[in-house]
Amino acid sequence: GVGTMMPGETPPPSAGTAAAGGVCANCGVLQQNINEYVAALIALKQKMIDGDRLLTEYQQKCTDILWFSICISALRCQVEKMLQEILPLEKCQEELGSLKAELEEKKVCL
Repeated sequence: GVGTMMPGETPPPSAGTAAAGGVCANCGVLQQNINEYVAALIALKQKMIDGDRLLTEYQQKCTDILWFSICISALRCQVEKMLQEILPLEKCQEELGSLKAELEEKKVCL
């Protein structure tokens, strides 16, 4: 069994072809592995790009939310100021209303 495998007994061309075939098979596997590795790297890079884009969008949304909250605060302040200005006017209206009522009563009396 082992004797038939001796290099001297087999013709050199066939031995060379067999060896070359073995190396090529290994090269093929290696090439396939490299291709898969490169594909995985490309996919990972794409995921990183997508991740960056999502992060940028998220940061933009956060900025928008912050801006909206600032605007809302400003509006709230304006509304409170307006309310403070309206309160005295309402009091004046009440006083005017009671004065009017008094005048109406006096008119009736006259």
